[in-house]
This record gives sequence, C-alpha cells and structure tokens, in this order.
Amino acid sequence: MSVSKTPSAMPLESESSGGHAVVEVMQSSSLLASLTNLTLEDDKAPHFVDTESKIATLVGRLQGLPTKPPSLYIDLEGVNLSRHGSISIIQIYVLPFEETYLVDIHSLQEKAFSQTASDKSQTLLGILESPDTPKVFFDVRNDSDALFSHFNVKLAGVIDLQLMELATRYFPRKYVNGLGKCIERDARLTTYETRLWKASKEKGLKLFAPERGGSYDVFNVRPLSEDIKEYCVQDVQYLPRLWVQYHRKISPSWARKVITESTNRVKLSQTATYDGSGKWKALAPLGWQYM
Repeated sequence: MSVSKTPSAMPLESESSGGHAVVEVMQSSSLLASLTNLTLEDDKAPHFVDTESKIATLVGRLQGLPTKPPSLYIDLEGVNLSRHGSISIIQIYVLPFEETYLVDIHSLQEKAFSQTASDKSQTLLGILESPDTPKVFFDVRNDSDALFSHFNVKLAGVIDLQLMELATRYFPRKYVNGLGKCIERDARLTTYETRLWKASKEKGLKLFAPERGGSYDVFNVRPLSEDIKEYCVQDVQYLPRLWVQYHRKISPSWARKVITESTNRVKLSQTATYDGSGKWKALAPLGWQYM
C-alpha cells in the first residue's frame, strides 16, 4: 500500500481497555505551525518536579490541553528500565508551553501518580491512562513495561513515533529505527542544535553507560546533576518535530495501523512473558514488511 505524501485530516479510532478513543490529527493548527519554528535557542530550563505540591501544579497544567496536534510527548529514564529495574525520571514535553517537566519518580514513587491537582479533579495516573489524551512516545514498550509492573499504570491513548516513522517508508519495512537515527535524519536540526544535542548525549553516556565507565545509578543521585537534566531534555524536546515530519507523510490507512499497533505494544508489554531486551524488538510488526 502506498504512503501518501500529502498531509490530511485523519480521524484515528482505536479500542482500548479504557474505552473507545478518537484521536483527530489535523493539518491546520497554530500549534502544528509552531512545530516547524521550534529551535533549541527557544528552549527553557526544565522544571524538576520532586514534591507533591509540584505534582499537583503540573497535573493542573496538563488538563484540557489541545489534542490537535498532541500536546504531550513522553520519555522515561531509569536503571535497567523494565519490570526488572526501576524508573528514575519521567520526562514530559508540553507542546503548548514549549516546556519540559522532569518528574522525580525515584523520590516520589507512587505519590507521583496519585497526587491530585488542586481542584482534586485529575491525577497524573488519570492522564496517562486516558484514551482521550494522546501521548506520544518513541518505542513505548519498555516504558509501558516499567510503568505497569512497578505502578500498575495502564497506558492508553499512545502514539508510537517509532511506528509512525516505519509507516512512512515505502520499503524496506523489515526493521524499525532507533531514536538517535530518527533525530539525526528527520528532526531537521540546525548546525547549532546538532552540536549541542551530540555534546549532551556524549556527556550523558560518560556518566551512565557502563561501557564508558559510568553507571545508570546517576539517574537516582539527588540533587540530579545539570548534565543529566540536560541529557533527559535532549531527546524528548525533539519528539514533536519528528511527529510533524511523519504526520506530513503518513496516509490515513497507515495512521490507523500505527494507532492499533501502538495499543498492541502496550498490551504486549503488560504480559507475563514480555522480554524487553530481545533482538526481536528491532523487527517490524507482523505483516508490515509486505504491505
């Protein structure tokens, strides 16, 4: 099936355990236009959310956000991020505010998910589990595995950017791409942004990668170092750019497949036999290679 290169309004429907969700992705939006103009120079310092009162404030800000395009872009960091490890930080980039929030799961634990907004109407758990609030991840599987296993968070309303990229290819579709490759190739970074992004990634690797003499435990050291904060921000802030690039290319039929398979990835990650470290994760969803 060919992939349309013309962006169009795409009503995407999917079934989830939370009920029937409809995610409308529209081409004409002031927010969508702003994605093209986002640059690293416009970035603000991330907000470190490490108290219940800060969680309450954050949850209040996340209510009632636009969904066209999605407002929430999420990534996680941790020690062996999976059911076998732990979650240290949840990074949330909020497109309408052009701000990144680093939620300190290591310190707050379950309180991060159960603390209500000041009006008592919503929690972070409710937002993550809402099928009506689209949330963009890049390869949601291990993030979902960790959230479900440690805090019983049942993600819904997920759009997986890794699948969006795969869906916009003509061929080959046998293997998925990693986030670094997608950012370098598709995020259209300026020379300045590329230099800062690579420098931040390199500093982060030296701090946490065991093969570089680091340790993942640095994500649990408090206060969190400025280098680690910068590392946490680097990838998640570019997810909106990737979303808009892939959205411009994707056809309505492939967009529906992405929503369905994103939901399937979440469900798979919650099974007792899920293995988040297998080489099979590099493979495209069953049947996609030949569509």
